[in-house]
Amino acid sequence: AVKLVESGGGSVQTGGSLRLSCAITGDIDASYCMGWFRQGPGNQREGVAVIAHSTYTTYADSVQGRFTVSRDKAKTTLYLQMNMLKPEDTAVYYCAAGRDNLCGVWSVDLPYWGQGTQVTVSS
Repeated sequence: AVKLVESGGGSVQTGGSLRLSCAITGDIDASYCMGWFRQGPGNQREGVAVIAHSTYTTYADSVQGRFTVSRDKAKTTLYLQMNMLKPEDTAVYYCAAGRDNLCGVWSVDLPYWGQGTQVTVSS
């Protein structure tokens, strides 16, 4: 079974930074779509930053230029560096993975998900 475990969430003030990590175990294929998604209070789940084909990244317009997604060489850990955080970034952040031929921030129905980690940004 594929397992994903997020860590690194917390509370910061506007303009602060956080770095999230996602440890992935199990039968992971190199072609899997992998990335970060979030769900804020009263909002639908949305894609934040996703890696397609282990190479190409897509970002939500709202985080472009502030967030960076990366993947370690062993392809077992995902990272999300978040800078210049805003209150609207407050959400539970999830890492996810699975097969998706059209992989991107629109891939909100991937089959494997972590438990999530809370990010709170105060004004």
